[in-house]
Amino acid sequence: MKKKTINAFLSLILPIGALLSIASIANAQGTNQPATNTPAASPESRTGIASSPAPTPGPTTSPIASPSPSPKVTAITDGHLELDDLVDVDVEGLAEWAAKNDTSKLVPYINGRAITGNYPEAILPTKNHLQFHLQMTPDNKAVWIDLLGAPNGIRKPVAFSVGPEGIGPFDSVFDKSNRIPLTVISPVYGVVALFVILGTLFILLWLARTTSLIRERGGCKVPGKLKPYNLGRTQMAFWFFLVYASYTAIWLITDALDTITPSLLGLMGISAGTALGEALIDSGKNDASDSQLQALVAQKQALEQSIPDLQAQLAAVSEKPNPTLEDTTSRDSLNKQLNDSRARLAQITQQIDALTPPESRAVSAGFLRDILADSTGYSFHRFQIFAWTIILGIIFVSAVYNSLNMPEFSPTLLGLMGLSSGTYIGFKFPEQK
Repeated sequence: MKKKTINAFLSLILPIGALLSIASIANAQGTNQPATNTPAASPESRTGIASSPAPTPGPTTSPIASPSPSPKVTAITDGHLELDDLVDVDVEGLAEWAAKNDTSKLVPYINGRAITGNYPEAILPTKNHLQFHLQMTPDNKAVWIDLLGAPNGIRKPVAFSVGPEGIGPFDSVFDKSNRIPLTVISPVYGVVALFVILGTLFILLWLARTTSLIRERGGCKVPGKLKPYNLGRTQMAFWFFLVYASYTAIWLITDALDTITPSLLGLMGISAGTALGEALIDSGKNDASDSQLQALVAQKQALEQSIPDLQAQLAAVSEKPNPTLEDTTSRDSLNKQLNDSRARLAQITQQIDALTPPESRAVSAGFLRDILADSTGYSFHRFQIFAWTIILGIIFVSAVYNSLNMPEFSPTLLGLMGLSSGTYIGFKFPEQK
């Protein structure tokens, strides 16, 4: 009785298990996932008679899904790599990737560096197409400076791709073995700016050589000659052209307009203050010298007119055949006046000569000689300001070339430059014109 009850229970359960196995197989086939075969029920189980317990079906094994192909940049269909330009990119497999990922967070990768925050302007997954507007922002400025800095031409070969921000780039046909050009400077604007800068430099040098643009004030009294170069004005012209050319170059490459730093304004202020202080000192010297010279010249002219009169009066008294005591006294007085006038005339002539610089000092003796020497010869305070100007100029050009930014000089360095300029101005007071 007990055995019959067990057989009846098995005959009821096993068909249900078979139906479940068939349903599982059909479901797996409907989802393109193969299922493991479940053994069919034995004839004994179908008839309700079992000679031994039926085997328990084992667990089914789900197959591993094949990964979707990785996207790959295959072409740039429109535009070219240049800051502030639109570029259209074709990405093979973008539609499949976009089905499971966020395409709005894709960014360009140039030489493996992510242009962060530079998200697509247009996304067409069904056409495997993206459009980017290459822009410089505070977040990606360092990357752009690294890519565009220290240029050796108007274009630079780079590897290019796109990819999720913070993860990495997709595969690309534009890898290290097949680079594409990144435009550093637009050829048209670059040529125009080059002509403007070179034209400005040519005009500056021409005026410096042929006029008193950076020379001592006033005209030269020697016909056909020019006055000496002025150190303060030369320094001011030097910094003007460096800042002018650097500002133009930075704008051409980065489109940045606000690149003048506070320390640069301080440096230009020191340069302008040096030239202004020098001009005021020279002007005061010139005014005092001119006033004194005019007074001496007037005295000399008066003496030159009075001496002949005294000589005539003395000759008239001396020609009298019988001079009286009064005539003798008058003759002695006239002799004394004549001698005093001649002595005074000689003294005034010496003073006028001392106030009038020789022609050799009023005429340029060459650029270096003019800016490094005064009336007593070469001066260290002049050489000091000249040397600091040259070395800071080299540092300035190097910083602009490598970092595409105006350098930020420290307050200590500006103080050193100001101290050098102040020393030069201080020594200008005792300098002889």
